[in-house]
Amino acid sequence: MVSSFLPSLLIGLAGAAGTLLRYWVGLATLRWSQILPWGTILINVSGSFAIAFFGTLTAAGGRLPVSETGRLVFMVGLCGGYTTFSSFSLQTLDLLKNGAPGRALLNIGLSVGLCMLSVSAGYLAAQAVNTLHGGEN
Repeated sequence: MVSSFLPSLLIGLAGAAGTLLRYWVGLATLRWSQILPWGTILINVSGSFAIAFFGTLTAAGGRLPVSETGRLVFMVGLCGGYTTFSSFSLQTLDLLKNGAPGRALLNIGLSVGLCMLSVSAGYLAAQAVNTLHGGEN
């Protein structure tokens, strides 16, 4: 328990930092995000670049090897708090690199399709609750 507490704490703190960074980037790009969510697009693109760059640079045999805890702090904590799209993108790239383009496409299709279904279901469920309790919308 004690041996996993410090890494867990560091990952959590990095996640909080990533969340704040996402918020600040969102605020900074708010005026450009009226027609398309450019802030979110920027966050997802920059997070995808960051997780792949750091992950490749710090992997065993990479130019700058980092401990597994250090990798988790940055990749799971910071990038995870900043965007989960970066993990999805890296995992899809790994499938492609490992010669599984069909599984990569399936990952893309299932992730986007199921998330759209899930967000729709959440919206409809909340609408039903609102209606039952006299709310509008």
